[in-house]
Amino acid sequence: LTLRAAKQALRREIKARVAAVIVSQKVNITDLHPKYLSSQRVAVFLNMHDEVRTEDILQDIFKRGKVCFIPRYFPRSSRMDMLRLKDTEEVKTLPLTYREEALTSGGLDLILMPGLGFDKKGNRLGRGKGFYDTYLERCRTHPKGKPHTIALAFKEQLCAEVPVGEHDILIDEVLYEDEE
Repeated sequence: LTLRAAKQALRREIKARVAAVIVSQKVNITDLHPKYLSSQRVAVFLNMHDEVRTEDILQDIFKRGKVCFIPRYFPRSSRMDMLRLKDTEEVKTLPLTYREEALTSGGLDLILMPGLGFDKKGNRLGRGKGFYDTYLERCRTHPKGKPHTIALAFKEQLCAEVPVGEHDILIDEVLYEDEE
């Protein structure tokens, strides 16, 4: 099986698993995660319907006076920028134009990442466009270096093994909510 076919098959399987759960779960990172608490410049995704909800994290970033960045995707390429968000209200006025990009200023301390599937080794299966891998590659050349990366996931998104290629960049940790 080619890498591409293996990834596509796994994407279908995970989407089916996630569709079967009630997607209101949140991952609690804001009270307890030391890396989150110590990070000043944080990038977070605006969740799609089948991803961990991030509204509360967004609120918390501003409440703690951190600097918040959110992704802007360029659909015709695999380019993504992380643009600064001034407050939660600004989310409503997307699309984003002429804003400070994280790498043209102070870089990032932490990126909270979405994805479809993850394994315990830090391999991540995205949606196939390569936005995050390409962005992390750009981060590596920033004076601050690559930020810490935490994927937010449902436990249904955990896999025994995610097929990866040479351009796939490992993530530092996967956080998921255990059912009590």
